[in-house]
Amino acid sequence: MTEKDDDMEIMEQERQKPRERHFRQKTEEQADISAERTEVKEPFNPLIEVVNYNFFYGATQALFDVDLTMPEKQVTAIIGPSGCGKSTLLRSINRMNDLLDNAYHRGDIRIREQSIYDAGLEVTELRKRIGMVFQKSNPFPKTIYENVVYSLRVAGQNNKTVLNEAVERSLKAAALWDEAKDRLDESALSLSGGQMQRLCIARAVANRPEILLMDEPCSALDPIATAKIEELMYQLKKDYTIVIVTHNMQQAARVADHTAFFYMGRLIEFGETKKMFMSPDKKQTEEYITGRFG
Repeated sequence: MTEKDDDMEIMEQERQKPRERHFRQKTEEQADISAERTEVKEPFNPLIEVVNYNFFYGATQALFDVDLTMPEKQVTAIIGPSGCGKSTLLRSINRMNDLLDNAYHRGDIRIREQSIYDAGLEVTELRKRIGMVFQKSNPFPKTIYENVVYSLRVAGQNNKTVLNEAVERSLKAAALWDEAKDRLDESALSLSGGQMQRLCIARAVANRPEILLMDEPCSALDPIATAKIEELMYQLKKDYTIVIVTHNMQQAARVADHTAFFYMGRLIEFGETKKMFMSPDKKQTEEYITGRFG
């Protein structure tokens, strides 16, 4: 390397320092906010175990030897740059990837120590235990009421009392009851973007799942709607185990109890969110969190 190259590298490092300081300051502030909210440290009770997990889309490997344990009734955030395998892992937990041609896995994922690939476990029964909220809100072209009770009707439940109770319970859980209780017979498509996403959360919890998977649920929302969803996650974790994929580092710092950082299909680091954002163990994690790449 020439003296000129050395000088250019030093200049680039100096140019990056203000950006890194800004990223670290913001994430540390959000981690402090999250820590203040969770004054009592919840016990780490394992619920979801990913064991030596590899996933392939045909000849392309998307996940490599992932070992990860996620705790019950806490929020686990999965972060990392685009294409690092975040959504692949999330969709493996409820076996949505089974629907893809030429996709296959090696290794295992267990919920309460039972393999989700157990031959005696029906996929439909597994998915009843796992709610899913997607990046883009996807309400059905039905009324608000029928959106919420959809999974119950599919399961054969048509008792009006039961359905009414489920609608009120689920909309309250999604912090949407006060806004929608007088509009239950209106089309779900008449709601605002943020309301639609909360309706999708209500629909996901109507069947009382154990786990709620969220694939970038706030990426298409404005800051006010995002804040409502994040506050909602804080409330929902009292009853549900939440796994969220997010590109937003500050969001992970605000809402997650634990964070997993993925890069190029590999789990680089997993730990308590505040520690990871303030003093990560791996240099690669620090470089990503401070904005050096990604």
